[in-house]
Amino acid sequence: MNKLHITIVAGLLAAAAVLGTFAATHTVSLGAAHTRATNGNVLGRAKQLSRFEASLRRALAKKPPALPTVPKASVAQQPGALSAQPRVIYQRPPAIVVVRHTHQGDDGAGREASNGGGGGGD
Repeated sequence: MNKLHITIVAGLLAAAAVLGTFAATHTVSLGAAHTRATNGNVLGRAKQLSRFEASLRRALAKKPPALPTVPKASVAQQPGALSAQPRVIYQRPPAIVVVRHTHQGDDGAGREASNGGGGGGD
C-alpha cells in the first residue's frame, strides 16, 4: 500500500471517530433536555389522573337510584296456568356410509395381458 493511501484511510477513520463522538454527545444532551421537559408532563398528567380518580370515588360514594318495581305476573304467565309444555321429538339424522374401494391387484385384469392369460384371479 502506498503511504498516501495509508494517510487517506487514517484521516477518514479519524473523521469518522470525531463525527461519532459528536453525534453521541449531541444525543446524550438531547436526552437530558427531554427528561427535564418530560418531568413536567408527568407531573401534570399525575395531577389530572388524581382529579379523575377523585371524581370516580365521588360517583361511587353516591347512592344509586332506586330500581323500578317489578310488575306482578298475569295469570297466563304463571307456571300452573300453562296446559302442557310442547313435546320435543328428536330424530337422528340418517347414517353416513362411506364405501372405499381399494385395488388389491387380484382382479386378474392386468395379469392376463402380461402373462398370456395364465391363471384365475378369483
